[in-house]
Amino acid sequence: MPVPAIQVIAFILLSVVLVYWSRKPLQNIEAHGFTRFFAWETILALLVLQAPVWHAHMFSPLQLLSWTLLFASALLAVMGFRALKTFGQVGHQRQDNSLFAFEKTERLVTKNIYALIRHPMYAALIFLAWGAYLKDIGVLSTILVIVASVALWFTAKRDELECLAYFGGAYANYMKVSKRFVPFVI
Repeated sequence: MPVPAIQVIAFILLSVVLVYWSRKPLQNIEAHGFTRFFAWETILALLVLQAPVWHAHMFSPLQLLSWTLLFASALLAVMGFRALKTFGQVGHQRQDNSLFAFEKTERLVTKNIYALIRHPMYAALIFLAWGAYLKDIGVLSTILVIVASVALWFTAKRDELECLAYFGGAYANYMKVSKRFVPFVI
């Protein structure tokens, strides 16, 4: 079944916004922002694809699981952003132009949600992708959620390399006591 024109137009317009936001990371293929852009694009495609069925069968088991993942996604994003802002001490020492301003933390954040997982905002995006996926499972949505998940895994790995380069041994020690995306699991 072809995708309606309004969805294609929405995807294109929102993609323009993502390209603009990601213009600096897209210039550096080694930056975690480079792979993050592709994760964002894939999640955007998934959200636009699933938009017509977002509220269908509201109380089915898959919908309830979907809403749980979407709620967890929002919670993780807020907790991660607030912890970075509160404890990260954003400054001017990090001259990496591919980083957003809030990412230029000069202090390693290991408190709050970061005490449990290293990448709460990427975990939020994974939960968002899987929550959207569960709205209507199909071949295209399955491909999109897998690509988004893999892109976010690569994004986290690249981010870890950047953090190791900047924070050194402190980050290496932090990696030993925290999980990447899900507390006590992975």
